[in-house]
Amino acid sequence: MKAPTKQKLAGNSLRFSARLLFQFRFVAEDAPKRRICEERIITFKAAHARAALSEAKRRGRAARLTYKSTRGDRIVFELVGVMELLCLDPVCDPDEVWFRIVERVTPMERRKALIPPEHQLNAVRFA
Repeated sequence: MKAPTKQKLAGNSLRFSARLLFQFRFVAEDAPKRRICEERIITFKAAHARAALSEAKRRGRAARLTYKSTRGDRIVFELVGVMELLCLDPVCDPDEVWFRIVERVTPMERRKALIPPEHQLNAVRFA
């Protein structure tokens, strides 16, 4: 499936979705190399793919914050980079925001291993 890169839909901006990777980094000499990370998916409009990439990076950099841990260490939450950028128009319906096509061995037969119980879904678990 080909995603448009520099097309524009009849005077309107295109919808994009970006998957951003952030890290929580301790600022200390003995800071661990293994870090807690967050993957965040954002959606927005842009004129074309290059503009969308710039916007995704801008939003990621704007999310940066610094705070002190309970031990008094400084922690920085910062953008690592853009992991994926998709043009959602015209391939997604208006209520779709993300898709990924992958190959799996017998997914229906292995659905109990692939699909978590509903009570473990993030939105349900923290509701």
